[in-house]
Parts: sequence; structure tokens; C-alpha cells
Amino acid sequence: MAAVVFEIREMTAQDYEEVARLWRNTEGIGLDDGTDTREGIAAYLARNPGLSYVARHEGRVVGAVLCGHDGRRGYLHHLAVAQAHRQNGIGRALVEACLVKLGSIGIQKRNIFLFSDNEPGEEFWKHIGWNERGDLKVLQKPTPSGCSGIKSTR
Repeated sequence: MAAVVFEIREMTAQDYEEVARLWRNTEGIGLDDGTDTREGIAAYLARNPGLSYVARHEGRVVGAVLCGHDGRRGYLHHLAVAQAHRQNGIGRALVEACLVKLGSIGIQKRNIFLFSDNEPGEEFWKHIGWNERGDLKVLQKPTPSGCSGIKSTR
């Protein structure tokens, strides 16, 4: 079997339609109506320039990952590879591109969020050397709609 040739490059807002289609068709990816919109992804990419990537094969997006940081920790979100292109090193290459870039800007610890029932995803991440943190839990509270998050104390 011939090796699949693919190109890894930085994700841009222009990639949104293809990337969103890939995410919608990938099990284990949870999209948010508020932040995973065209505008939300464009804002994320602008806040985290040069950190997110797509994989292209014959001109089409066959893999994608969002990557960002908070100044201390790096975060990878929505890693997806089209079913027909799995087991070709695309997921690993996308992750490696993120890790190299995060390392180059001084971010040494990286985290992912994984749905607890995403067994294939967990298997992938553990296979490439990631470890589960049993000492942490994720808690979340949505910001009320219409709230800017900034309040004056005067």
C-alpha cells in the first residue's frame, strides 16, 4: 500500500466550512453553538495565531485541530481525522505541529478535553503518550447571555 501524502498547514478562517463539516462528521467531537461558529473560530484563531492546523490531501481538508493557550497551559481541541484517512499518521502529525509550536513560545504543559465515553479518542491519545490526570475534574459554568463579563465596582 502506498503512503498517503498529506500537507500540514496553519488553519485559517477560510478553512472553516471544510473543517466544520469534518467536525460534524467525526464521532467524539462536541460542537458548541456559540463558540464553534464561523465567527467564534475566527476569533479563536486570531487570539491564538499560528497554533491551529489542518491536514490536506489532494486539496481537501482531511484533518484538523484547534490549539491555543492561556499563557501557562496549552490546549488542543477538536482533533479530527476523516475516517478514510485514519491510520496514516495524520492525527499524530497535527498534534506534533501543535506541540512544537507551543514549545517554541514557552508553553511546556499541554492539555486536552475528552468526552468520558470517547473510547477511540482516549485510545489514540494514550497511544501517542498522553496520560490521564485522575486528580482533576472539569467544572464549567456558562456566562449568562448578554453579559459582558466585566462589571464596574463603582
